[in-house]
Amino acid sequence: MAKKLVIDNIEYLLDDHSQSVKDLALKLDGIGKEIHEKENLHAVLMRAKNSYIQELKREIIAKKSGVDIGSLFD
Repeated sequence: MAKKLVIDNIEYLLDDHSQSVKDLALKLDGIGKEIHEKENLHAVLMRAKNSYIQELKREIIAKKSGVDIGSLFD
């Protein structure tokens, strides 16, 4: 199966182009994969950040109310 590249909604068959074009397309593909990995990492880090914020809120509220939250989860 011939490899294809789509740029600006135009499809190009890579077999019809020079090695330089094929190399650039391969680099572009690698960058796309790296961006996807970074987006996934960003989602994981945001989830962790939000969890820490929620825990901080619980701790602050517990301190203000005088409730020992540690005993609530033991």
